[in-house]
Amino acid sequence: MKNNDMEEMFLNNKSLDELIKMKIEQEFMDDLKKAKNKPQKKIYTNIKDVPKEKIFSKYSTFRFFNRKTKCETYINGIQAEAFTGVDKVTREKLLNGELSAFTTENAYIKFEKAEF
Repeated sequence: MKNNDMEEMFLNNKSLDELIKMKIEQEFMDDLKKAKNKPQKKIYTNIKDVPKEKIFSKYSTFRFFNRKTKCETYINGIQAEAFTGVDKVTREKLLNGELSAFTTENAYIKFEKAEF
């Protein structure tokens, strides 16, 4: 565009309104594209592949088998670490991928997956 054409567009209120409308529509379309292109979550089933900071987090899932009640349920990594009282040696082996399951006095806990 020439400078004279730009000046005319800015002086004409209708053209300025149209420019604003076009800008808003363009921003809306860009936001819509971003929303549709969400990154796909990756599922890790081998504890060796999971980053250390994600093992005992909300992104990981453990299978919890209660020996007293004979019930099985799923818990996240935060619960696995807090409720079961993982000792330091077992915790380090889990973080290094040497173990995928451990036992406590009342439970058997096994790593199932991590998803993020």
